[in-house]
Amino acid sequence: MFRTYHLSTYTYLPTVPTLSRYLTSLGNFVFTCACARYRCHDHQPRRCLPPRTSFSPPSSSASSVTRRWNRARFLPPANMAFTMHSHSGQFCPGHAKDQLEDIIRHAISVGYKTMGLTEHMPRLQVSDLYPEELTGDPDEAVAVLTPRHEAYLIEARRLQAKYASQIHVLIGFEGEWYRSAYGPYIATLAAHPAVDYFIGSIHHVNAIPIDYDAATYAQARESSGGTEERMYERYYDQQHEMLTALRPRVVGHFDLIRLLSEDPGRDVSTWAGVWQRIVRNLELVRSFDGLLECNSAALRKGLAEPYPNRLISEKWLSMGGRFTFSDDSHGIDQVATNYLRNIDYLESLGVSTVYTLERLTPAASSTAGTKATVAEKPVSLSTFRETLALG
Repeated sequence: MFRTYHLSTYTYLPTVPTLSRYLTSLGNFVFTCACARYRCHDHQPRRCLPPRTSFSPPSSSASSVTRRWNRARFLPPANMAFTMHSHSGQFCPGHAKDQLEDIIRHAISVGYKTMGLTEHMPRLQVSDLYPEELTGDPDEAVAVLTPRHEAYLIEARRLQAKYASQIHVLIGFEGEWYRSAYGPYIATLAAHPAVDYFIGSIHHVNAIPIDYDAATYAQARESSGGTEERMYERYYDQQHEMLTALRPRVVGHFDLIRLLSEDPGRDVSTWAGVWQRIVRNLELVRSFDGLLECNSAALRKGLAEPYPNRLISEKWLSMGGRFTFSDDSHGIDQVATNYLRNIDYLESLGVSTVYTLERLTPAASSTAGTKATVAEKPVSLSTFRETLALG
């Protein structure tokens, strides 16, 4: 007997494979929530991820099978191109380029129908700044970051409304895990009514950048015991801290650590400690239904495969894991860069569908202090390819 799940409070529902078995046997199903009733007739389970009010792990009383975000509504598959990760020079000066509005207009011109804006979050200490940010007074460099982030949210809302008829703009940020003390701060940023989601990512090992240049990469390696193997272990341990504390909907460039490696294409499964940590982290993301981004920036930076690499992607897929899609652009000229190669890569892994998000309540609701409900939307890779207008 199939159950009707009441979603007026935060609950945990069965996994999608479990739902699929019911769909196959019953032909349709009903979900009931506090406001409406939704019926599916096409045997395709939809997922919904309402605003999350807490970053604490679910109760230990919930079984591993049922630890899932709430689903109250379902969206049909979409035919469109999108990115869930982008930056602008307007709000990340020195690190990216171009005005945010110009980037959005260009994204529309290449066929994007959804664009996630994810400017880098403010940092709180001078020691957390990149060398490129330390061109003047260090204290002033830190002081401008929070007002800039607030200005970003205001401008993002304006652009979200202005271009609503042409592109679905999601407002987010990249939540970077410098150390555990940043956890509550990231949670506070994510609670802002305008913010639809954030990307959980790691750019540092022992508070030292691992994706900036060879010199800082070497410093991070030395701080980890002097070998890449130990540094990889430390990277994935810090990533695990981030995943445990924040449970982000989108996990950014999962294996960024290989960007400046002596051998970025190495088989990391030969490092037993590293591989155990990778599998542990993937299992954690899977336990809360997070999405890994297939990030094409790795190709732009000279790597042979996107983030994550094939070995990690195959392991992720074997767990039933799902991907979203990102260009991680830092300006107009990087929008949709290497997207066709990214699609080819996922298709070679047997992936036919990726996922984005969509706001189910008007953008105006966030101006009134109410956080929008955001649902997952499946997108076929074949139609993703067809809708790109790359010239």
